[in-house]
Amino acid sequence: MNYTAETMLIKSKDSGGSGVFAEVSAAQAGWEYLNFRARRLRRGRSQSHNTLGCENAFVILGGTCDIRTSDGDFFNVGRRRDVFDGMPYALYLSRGKDYEIKATSEWLEFAQCWVPTDQDFPTQLVTPDMCAIELRGGGNASRQINGILPPGFNCHRIVAVEVYTPSGNWSSYPPHKHDVHVEDDAGNLLEADLEEIYFYKLNHPGGYAVQRVYNDDRSIDGLMMAGQHDSVLVPEGYHPVVSAHGYTTYYLNFLAGSAQSLANSDDPAYAWVKGTWTFVDPRLPIVHHGMEG
Repeated sequence: MNYTAETMLIKSKDSGGSGVFAEVSAAQAGWEYLNFRARRLRRGRSQSHNTLGCENAFVILGGTCDIRTSDGDFFNVGRRRDVFDGMPYALYLSRGKDYEIKATSEWLEFAQCWVPTDQDFPTQLVTPDMCAIELRGGGNASRQINGILPPGFNCHRIVAVEVYTPSGNWSSYPPHKHDVHVEDDAGNLLEADLEEIYFYKLNHPGGYAVQRVYNDDRSIDGLMMAGQHDSVLVPEGYHPVVSAHGYTTYYLNFLAGSAQSLANSDDPAYAWVKGTWTFVDPRLPIVHHGMEG
C-alpha cells in the first residue's frame, strides 16, 4: 500500500443508522492485524455479534451499558460522561464469544478493536482502578497515559492505552517507532513490530492535533491534521503529535503485532531532548481515579 497523508488519515463519518462514526479495517489499512470501530448508541439500543476468530477489546468512551457474553454478564459498565470526565472501563473477549452491548445511559459511546488470533484467554472486565496512570515526558512534551490493556495484559496481541496531551504540548515525543522485531542476545525484546491506530477526541469544538508519520528513508512521510473522531494509521516509522493551543487532545491507541508489548526505538536525531526535561507539566493529570460521575 502507498502510505501518504491522504491514506493514513481516516476521517470520521456520519454514524447513520448503525451508530458507527469511525471505522478502519485491516484490509483498508493494508496490514495484517488491527481492525477498529467506534459506535454511538441511544439508551435501550444494543449491538450484538460473535467475536469469531478474533480477540476483541471494547473501551467505554462515555456513558453506561450492560454487557451480556457467553462467559457471563456485566451490568452498569462505565461511569464517565466522556473521555475528559474520568478513567475508562473496558472488556476483553477472546475468540468465539457471543456478546451484546446495551446502552443504559442517554448515550453510550464505545470503541472496539479486533485482531485475528489462534489462542484463547479468559474474558476480563477492566475497571478504572485497574488502569495505571503514567505521566510521561517533560516540559511541553508532558502527557498522561492510562493503561487499559497494557503490556503484560493476559491476551494474545492487543495493546490499548489512552493518552491526554495538554494544550500546546507535544506527545509521542521524541519521535519513536516500533516496526521491527528486535531481541538482544539474552532474548530481551528491544523493539516490537506493531501496527497502530490513533483515534482522536478534542475537549472543545474546532480543536485539532497535528501528527507526522515518517520512516528513515522517507518512503513514508505524511503530515496530518486530525480533528474530532478522526483516526491516523501508523503502519511503520516515527509518529509524533502536537496538540493545538487552547485544546486538550485525547487519543486512544490500539496496537497489535509481533508481541504484546510497547517496545520501541527513538529517532536518534531527536532522542537528545529527553536530557532537557526538568519538570512535568503541572496541568497533569487531566483525569484521575475517583473523578468520574
